[in-house]
Amino acid sequence: MRLFQNCRYYPSLRPRLRELSKNCATFGDRINAFLDFRESAAHILLPVDQRAEWAFFTNGDDAEVQKLWARAHGLSSRASLSDILKAQIEEHRAEIFYNLDATGWKADFVKGLPGCVKKIIAWHAAPFNNVSFAGYDLVVCNFPSILAALKRQGCRTETFFPAHDPELKPFAAREHRPVDVLFVGGYSRHHARRAAVLQAVAQLAGEYRIVYHLDRSRLCRLAESPLGRFLPLARHRRPAAIRTITKQPRFGRDYYDLLASAKIVLNGSIDMAGGDRGNMRCFEALGAGALLLSDAGNYPEGMRDDRTIATYNSPEQAVMQVRRLIQDSERRLRIARAGHEMVSELYSKVAQWQRFEALVASI
Repeated sequence: MRLFQNCRYYPSLRPRLRELSKNCATFGDRINAFLDFRESAAHILLPVDQRAEWAFFTNGDDAEVQKLWARAHGLSSRASLSDILKAQIEEHRAEIFYNLDATGWKADFVKGLPGCVKKIIAWHAAPFNNVSFAGYDLVVCNFPSILAALKRQGCRTETFFPAHDPELKPFAAREHRPVDVLFVGGYSRHHARRAAVLQAVAQLAGEYRIVYHLDRSRLCRLAESPLGRFLPLARHRRPAAIRTITKQPRFGRDYYDLLASAKIVLNGSIDMAGGDRGNMRCFEALGAGALLLSDAGNYPEGMRDDRTIATYNSPEQAVMQVRRLIQDSERRLRIARAGHEMVSELYSKVAQWQRFEALVASI
């Protein structure tokens, strides 16, 4: 098959990517720099990672990168990002279009893909109000409740998982882990339950080394700005205990380095996730050899409380678990090792690709 994988990344990552690719003159160099940085590597399919000739990858919403390709292929400087993406698909003669950015491209774009495309698959693991999946042959993710809701809307759905990134192996081998509790992730109005846990654990900063790297929402940034202090946005501001221990967001290999410095990686689902669990941080934290402490819920196969992960039911219990796990290093290390072994075996890149091939064949 000729595969085309389209992705996107958080806007906060853009300055770091510009730094990493400052000496990259071509589209291919820029894409290789992105892939080597390992951002969202859990979703990058194996042939893309292996740079197979028949597997094309891009971040279709990245105007700088896409216009590099457009200029090299003689497209007009006025070509839109959708025109460029379609031209890439046609030039590659893609048969499978795998879109990790279903919210970014309207139904008309999907329905108007070049005729070479035979099967269209979307990954979607978030609410889908105002998102059209018309034109997709299959929608996949690893959250049963989202798949069930999509199925009720008439979509064909299947379960598909992120994969363990083998590039995490040297990070997992690190034994010196000076950070007691680490959290890296988003902070917005959609994260009320998570924020309560972050605030409770932040209170331990006087006893343990607690480090947060938060990617704040635009509303949160506005609420905490000098102007925002005069606006009725108090509920969007981070509590002082959280702000004190918060640093800038980190991504890719920089994020991997943080995971490898931590004894415990704290996780918490966003409010819209329901009872399902298994966000990408679970796979990454386990892959980096840290102890994953996450909220109780319906986890993917292999992620089991007190065996491969540790869970909590409330902010108070999260605090209790942190104390217990730091004090009982033997138990913490045992669970962390078991979690790393499980994710590397059960959720390997090879297994992910075999599953993808089976899904394509089933359409």
